[in-house]
Amino acid sequence: MAGRAGRPCTQARPGRGLRPPRGRPRLGAGGWRIKSPQGAPRGPLALLGCGAGPAPTSGSSRSPEVTVMWPPPATFSLFLLLLLLLDQAPPCRLQSSGTKKLRLVGPANRPEEGRLEVLHQGQWGTVCDDDFALQEATVACRQLGFESALTWAHSAKYGQGEGPIWLDNVRCLGTENTLDQCGSNGWGVSDCRHSEDVGVVCHPQRQRGYHSEKVSNALGPQGRRLEEVRLKPILASAKRHSPVTEGAVEVRYEGHWRQVCDQGWTMNNSRVVCGMLGFPSQVPVNSHYYRKVWNLKMKDPKSRLNSLTKKNSFWIHRVDCLGTEPHLAKCQVQVAPGRGKLRPACPGGMHAVVSCVAGPHFHPQKPKPRHKESRAEQELKVRLRSGAQVGEGRVEVLLNRQWGTVCDHRWNLISASVVCRQLGFGSAREALFGAQLGQGLGPIHLSEVRCRGYERTLSDCLALEGSQTGCQHANDAAVRCNIPDMGFQNQVRLAGGRNPEEGVVEVQVEVNGVPRWGTVCSDHWGLMEAMVTCRQLGLGYANFAIQDTWYWQGTPEAKEVVMSGVRCSGTELALQQCQRHGPVHCSHGPGRFSAGVACMNRSTLKYTVEDTQM
Repeated sequence: MAGRAGRPCTQARPGRGLRPPRGRPRLGAGGWRIKSPQGAPRGPLALLGCGAGPAPTSGSSRSPEVTVMWPPPATFSLFLLLLLLLDQAPPCRLQSSGTKKLRLVGPANRPEEGRLEVLHQGQWGTVCDDDFALQEATVACRQLGFESALTWAHSAKYGQGEGPIWLDNVRCLGTENTLDQCGSNGWGVSDCRHSEDVGVVCHPQRQRGYHSEKVSNALGPQGRRLEEVRLKPILASAKRHSPVTEGAVEVRYEGHWRQVCDQGWTMNNSRVVCGMLGFPSQVPVNSHYYRKVWNLKMKDPKSRLNSLTKKNSFWIHRVDCLGTEPHLAKCQVQVAPGRGKLRPACPGGMHAVVSCVAGPHFHPQKPKPRHKESRAEQELKVRLRSGAQVGEGRVEVLLNRQWGTVCDHRWNLISASVVCRQLGFGSAREALFGAQLGQGLGPIHLSEVRCRGYERTLSDCLALEGSQTGCQHANDAAVRCNIPDMGFQNQVRLAGGRNPEEGVVEVQVEVNGVPRWGTVCSDHWGLMEAMVTCRQLGLGYANFAIQDTWYWQGTPEAKEVVMSGVRCSGTELALQQCQRHGPVHCSHGPGRFSAGVACMNRSTLKYTVEDTQM
């Protein structure tokens, strides 16, 4: 190890050997020339330790230095012997004054994944993907407060970072508490470029008692982070419905929810907010009615709204969106004056109120009879395939009665958002490239899709025929859309399994008007029901549907069977939406024949976040 901060170790990593020096090698008369300061070991043994020998004194300006000169043929056997010894040498351990901070720079509203960055010497830098694997990702995820890692992403799949590449050739045993306890080349020692920045995908489950850092990459005004957006229901009727489609816009900043001033608020702004929340469209609100409600609450000195306004809870003062942005942080915004300023944050205004329209998946409507072919039947039909979650998948279009894929040339978030909204979801969270959700079959119908963001369907966008551009299925485009929070994930859980992806299925249902947790009868339990369960849990695909779970101990207070005769078609968002018995009837009764599942996330491929530029 280097004896002085900023002077990194130059030891070769296990399994990689020595790298040839850049430029033309220089040969000395003796073949090898090894330089080391006084007191450090000389000869080949100096290569076997990282900073072997006593550390320099406090007044020393030199650090242990090793210079390897490429040998002539006479000493080639010695060279090979040294390489074998180096290959068995332990990796360098980082000298650090304290645990280094990590962060993930990735898609908005997905704090568990992104480009891995580390803070060193007051500057954020990236990690190279050389030698990086699941063990290293697991250590990083645990340090970030997650239970484990699902996978990692190479080749800057979350975009190229800026600044230094702090770590390269990271090697962990998997038992380390922090990434700086693992072996590496040393701080700042790397021959990588930012095109090799590594990313990780952590399991969403947080460690017990952990308070996470802000890891969203949604940069707002003056570099501040817009972590999340929500609608705060104002009317009592709106609070009873799920999902919440109407309310005051609030953004979370530094762990606190702040309101947005309605001055200059437009329908374009509402469109962006609704898209972020998983809704495809928006409608005007009755601003006169909400103004009356505002005035009444402001007159009440005990109202929470009155106290929030006096505390200057408005963070965003003015918003100006085009309506095509995938995130509010991409709009033109003005930050409200800080505390202590004489000018009020929202003079003469009130909180911005938005009303969104849920898609058919989340707000089913009765089909209307049609006597002639409608515009919807004439439009290009779109579907998503091979996605682990609702609202994600490879984009496929129906053309000439045959389903085909879309090439990723010029594919971006604007075009992806048009697809998402056409399918009844919100705007796109990610535009994925390189068949990251699997390669399709059949023709490649479209390439170089160019949408402006206002189009109702993909058929309204400009595009080329896929056969004209030489695309392969390795270039199939995919999307991940924003979907509304229905609360379904909190109504199912797995218990007793060896890991969070398996166990006895326990659901929450209303029994005589009271929410109650219980098990599901395994009669007729199959893969279709297991698939809906895994998707509801956010765990991807179903690996097994298990009818005999005697070896898994469920939750003691949830032993009663509360759901039986479950039959799912596979399109449901939750088990509660599947067909089932009215009164529970289970031929086996509770216990060992409760339904169970084993889920898996096959999406071990790496995700890419693309910006909105064409």
